[in-house]
Amino acid sequence: MIVTRFAPSPTGYLHLGHAYSALGAWRAARAAGGKFLLRIEDIDRTRCKPEFTAAILEDLAWLGIDWDGAVRRQSEHFDDYTAALGKLEAMGVIYPCFCTRAAIAAEIARAGSAPQGEASPIEGAPLYPGTCRTLPVDERLRRVAAGESFALRLDVARALARTGPLAWEEENEGSIAADPSLLGDVVLARKDTPTSYHLAVTHDDALQRVTLVTRGADLFIATHIHRLLQALLDLPVPRYRHHKLLTDARGKRFAKRDKALTLRALREAGRTPDDVRALAEG
Repeated sequence: MIVTRFAPSPTGYLHLGHAYSALGAWRAARAAGGKFLLRIEDIDRTRCKPEFTAAILEDLAWLGIDWDGAVRRQSEHFDDYTAALGKLEAMGVIYPCFCTRAAIAAEIARAGSAPQGEASPIEGAPLYPGTCRTLPVDERLRRVAAGESFALRLDVARALARTGPLAWEEENEGSIAADPSLLGDVVLARKDTPTSYHLAVTHDDALQRVTLVTRGADLFIATHIHRLLQALLDLPVPRYRHHKLLTDARGKRFAKRDKALTLRALREAGRTPDDVRALAEG
C-alpha cells in the first residue's frame, strides 16, 4: 500500500508552494487507495509556533485535504531521536564538534581552494572542514566533561566505509547513486536542538512506514544523507519524488515571508479552495 506524507515546519503560514506539495502527496495516496499522513516538523523550538501549527491544520482542511491517523508532532518525540543517536554513537560514526559557526567560517577561509572548503549545494552554506573529526578521544571526553558546548556530527567517511555504496529510487528517473559527501559531516544534534532535520525526518519516514516521499527539488541533495542514515540504522528505503518548486512571475521561489501568497491571505482576498488548487497546480 502506498503511504505518502506532508511534513511542514510551523514557522509561518502555508503558501502556494506548500499547497502544491501537499496536493501532490495527497492525490498520489488517494488515487492508489493508500494513506496520506500529516506530520508537523517542529523541532526548532525557537522558530516554531503553536499558532502556525493550528493554521496549517485549518488551511489544509479548507483546501479539502484530509489525512489519515493522528498528526505526529516531532517535538513530542525527542526520546526517539535520542535513541537513534545512541545507535549511531555505538557504531562510532558520530563525534562531538566544539567549533562555533565563526570558527568554522575562519577555518574554511584559511583552507582557501581546498576541496573541503567548497560551498555546500544547499543554499551556499560552506561544508564543515572536519576540524574536530580527528580530536583524540581523551580530549573529546575532557571537553565534554568540562561542559563545553558541542554539536554531534556524522562522520560521513567512516559511515560510508561501514555501509558501502548506496542508491535510492527516484520516481521517473530510476536509480540514483547516493553521494553523502556532498554535504560533509552534517550536524545531527545540538544542545539547544536535540535532533536535526536529517535525523528526525529519516527516522519518522521509517516509523510511519512512508513508501513515497514527495518533497521539493531543493531537498533532493538532502536525500544523499538520508540514504546513508537509513543504511546505518537498518531502516526501509522509500521511493522519492522531488517535485518542481513554484515561483512567481520573476522566477523567485515562493517563501513564507511572501505574505500575499499565503493560503490565509488568498482566502481573505476572496479566493475559493478551487481557485487556490488551480493556482497551485496550474
